[in-house]
Amino acid sequence: MIIAETERLLISKVSLQDAPFFVELMNTPHWLKYIGDRNIRSVKDAEANLKNGILKSYKDNGFGFYKVLLKAENNKTIGTAGLIKREQLDDVDVGFGFLPEYEGKGFGFEASVEIMKLAKSEFKLKKVVAITNPDNHNSIKLLEKLGLVFEKRVNPFEEDKELLLFAKTL
Repeated sequence: MIIAETERLLISKVSLQDAPFFVELMNTPHWLKYIGDRNIRSVKDAEANLKNGILKSYKDNGFGFYKVLLKAENNKTIGTAGLIKREQLDDVDVGFGFLPEYEGKGFGFEASVEIMKLAKSEFKLKKVVAITNPDNHNSIKLLEKLGLVFEKRVNPFEEDKELLLFAKTL
């Protein structure tokens, strides 16, 4: 189900049929380095992750992460962008992740602009936040381009490394 469209992209709800893509995405070098290893090694692992994550979020919150499809490549799934309500954060978190060959080409910005519009118009959110690894300079640059501003360092998952929290009032 398409929820938004840009000049180059379609943004669509995720389904269990997308599990093979998530196996690929969640094992890319940048995902593992900056987001973390989620132990998704098989389609079965990805299906369980989708059921307990994105698909559950659609049901519980009305929103979640969406797949990003590239029109110029026959609507190939190239990444994900969306919203997540984490119990560790007060506000809804905006996030994104793309296959390596599609990073740095403006797709994250293009998709995230649409996600932010939906956050305000469809989901009536007043504020969105984003958390990122301090070493993830591309993510920080994209968040700032989207108008999010650094607020503070946080450790929402009680891990070894603090994350940077950015926020934007919608």
